[in-house]
Amino acid sequence: MIEKAKQAIAEYEALESQLSDPAVYNDLKKSQKLAQERRAMESRFLAAKNFLQYWNQKKDAEEILENETDEEFLEMAKTELDAAKANLKTAEETLKLACIPQDPNDEKPCLVEIRAGVGGDESSLFAEEISRAILRFSENSKWKTELISESPNEAGGMKEIIFRVGGEGAYGKLKFESGVHRVQRIPVTETQGRVHTSVVSIVVMPEVEESEIAIDPNDLRIDVFRSSGAGGQSVNTTDSAVRITHLPTGIVVSCQNERSQQQNKDRALQVLFSRLQAAEEEKRMQELGEKRLASIGSGDRVDKIRTYNFPQDRITDHRIGQNFSNISGVMEGNLEKIIEALQLEEQKIKLGTETR
Repeated sequence: MIEKAKQAIAEYEALESQLSDPAVYNDLKKSQKLAQERRAMESRFLAAKNFLQYWNQKKDAEEILENETDEEFLEMAKTELDAAKANLKTAEETLKLACIPQDPNDEKPCLVEIRAGVGGDESSLFAEEISRAILRFSENSKWKTELISESPNEAGGMKEIIFRVGGEGAYGKLKFESGVHRVQRIPVTETQGRVHTSVVSIVVMPEVEESEIAIDPNDLRIDVFRSSGAGGQSVNTTDSAVRITHLPTGIVVSCQNERSQQQNKDRALQVLFSRLQAAEEEKRMQELGEKRLASIGSGDRVDKIRTYNFPQDRITDHRIGQNFSNISGVMEGNLEKIIEALQLEEQKIKLGTETR
């Protein structure tokens, strides 16, 4: 761990040096990239400094015990050594976790797609509620959110909603929401008090720039159509809505929320790039056999990942087998405890993989 600690400090200080270079400072794109790398390395740097502090404290105390004869100094050295050993053990565990390779996507903005599933109108209502919970959590995290597209259900709720969450570490936290969410409760339309079960699917993808993925323009079919709306001034009377089909995969993306055709096209391409990248990443992880890690970090899109049992005020995350209470609070955006538990499990899995 000594060498890992020294390497972490050296890498961080090298980044600091680069960022202080006037040539880098004047290159906005490069300086932003390096600043983001520095932020990602900061926890490892601090953990390394802390570890080396206690390591040196232990080493100094041992040297005194070997060479000193004064009883008072020996007593002080023994106290120092005991304290250093106790702190060093904790500092080493912290450094091990900090040295786990981080997903470079974790610091990126992300796209969140929420779709109603089995359960009819109740599923659409829950899709709207859970989208509101994620949006409120994002706002509490000081992240900027932007609606990309939505498809309301006639009886209330949302059949589908897609939005962007921009902010440092957005994907790293919200990725744990990917998967099938099951809700058990008595719908407002239920007259006999029976509990119904419905599901909602969520996909969270890191935002991908056009330069990060190669697409042949000939593989795209772009159709334009008139935006639909509830009527009045909000209805667009021009063909500004855009539908893009990626012919090799059959992926279709539509966007009609922006006022201009170009803006809708840009938004749709943004979603398409991210979907294609997410499909490639999922395929890669399956080939590597990282099924359990994938189910924690990015969600299993077939099996349910979480159940919301309203009558019992219990949320169960099936990936970690842990229960949480206060459903009303969670639906108001208080997702911190659930996400922290999933992050901890992800760290344990990665640490186990590193030490095998």
